Amino acid sequence: MEGLKDLEFSSFRRCLLQQAAAGFGWLAFRGLNMQTAVAGQSPATAEAGPLAPRQSHFAARAKRVIFLFMQGGPSHVDTFDWKPELQKRGGQTGGTGGRAGKLLAPQFKFQQHGDSGLWLSQLFPELAQHADRLCLLNGMHTSNAAHPQATIALHTGSVNFVRPSLGAWVTYGLGTMNQDLPGFVTISPVSLGGAQNYGSSFLPASFQGTRVQPEEGGIADIRNGRLSPSVQRRQIDLIQGFNRSLLARHPGHAELEGLIQANELAWRMQSSVPEVLDLSQETAETQARYGIEDAATESFGRQCLMARRLAESGVRFIQVSRGGWDQHRDLKASLQRNCGAIDRPIAALLADLEQRGLLQDTLVLWGGEFGRSPQDQGNGSDGRRHNNTGYSMWMAGGGVRGGMQYGTTDELGEKAESGRLSTHDLHATILHLLGMDHTRLTYRYAGRDFRLTDVYGEVAEGILS
Repeated sequence: MEGLKDLEFSSFRRCLLQQAAAGFGWLAFRGLNMQTAVAGQSPATAEAGPLAPRQSHFAARAKRVIFLFMQGGPSHVDTFDWKPELQKRGGQTGGTGGRAGKLLAPQFKFQQHGDSGLWLSQLFPELAQHADRLCLLNGMHTSNAAHPQATIALHTGSVNFVRPSLGAWVTYGLGTMNQDLPGFVTISPVSLGGAQNYGSSFLPASFQGTRVQPEEGGIADIRNGRLSPSVQRRQIDLIQGFNRSLLARHPGHAELEGLIQANELAWRMQSSVPEVLDLSQETAETQARYGIEDAATESFGRQCLMARRLAESGVRFIQVSRGGWDQHRDLKASLQRNCGAIDRPIAALLADLEQRGLLQDTLVLWGGEFGRSPQDQGNGSDGRRHNNTGYSMWMAGGGVRGGMQYGTTDELGEKAESGRLSTHDLHATILHLLGMDHTRLTYRYAGRDFRLTDVYGEVAEGILS
């Protein structure tokens, strides 16, 4: 009798486990549906693939972003934040708290430009011709004065944990406009911060940035020159068939789904990306405008022209990076080199976008992870220290009011006073211009809804056109 009871209990237990195990698949399916719903995807959009264009939360002012990232902390008081008081008090002791020290006057003259009378440094004679398109964000501030942490915070919104990058969030929210190209491309990414600057973290791998190294010929060519495209396609189909069979046995396997999608995108990119990055298709006149014929501007000029071609071809988020702005010494000479290398290419990019009717819906963002102090570095150096409490970035196009200064630092350029924008505020504003509510752009991971702006962020309504 006792053995019979044990047998009945064992049978009941097996039945219970079978029924419960069947429910795990439904839980996974529900999770996938939740992710689709959070992204604002319809089932049809989800079928079309992760990079399919998605509906924004509301009418967008911008369709795409070009982020010109200047790693190292460009000196705002020598470029875009004119401080007459700092000019007067150069050589004196000034500043607050532990920051006090010998003040270093602006190393370059400032002049007003355009109908707006925007104050810009003489370092940017060609960009100055676009003064009425620029929106100077002179009240920027961030939480950390160390390069690695501030760089990662600018790109991901977080210092303490690995999070998806800004470009990954944008592509997750909106998809791309060209299924033969990645939604997010990063050109010559800087090493500081590494892959976190363009990674997707817990978002699906399809949304991470694709690295392009112009000096290495763009992207790696994985095609086999000994085989015809049709034979190579058959090889891909065979591999994909194996992958899909495995996925059928393990439905909802995110890594496997990502691999299948990545293989397809990589195949399409082999023909589409090299063509987009082929600058020989541009006229000699266009290349000259970007400074490609000049050794000083050639490298950054190529990057900016590639950015324009990618934007024109439907890529959603393009980042162009340049390091070398950490000027603790030789600031004057270094700034002249750095600004001389980017002034002409950026001016050409803005003019080119305008001429092609793209600037009105392309948000161009320029800036570094923080700025520099009004005090010198000490020891007789003409360098400046790090400054995260007040610095400048600028925007142009994409629904932003041009010819304006938004926000101010104090009279020495040390701390943001009015129109203060944190990293989270900047991200919220970028998403808003793209038609996305930063509080609604979420992704469920590890039991909670994550977003780029965490629990912070206010849109800078004053800069909207």
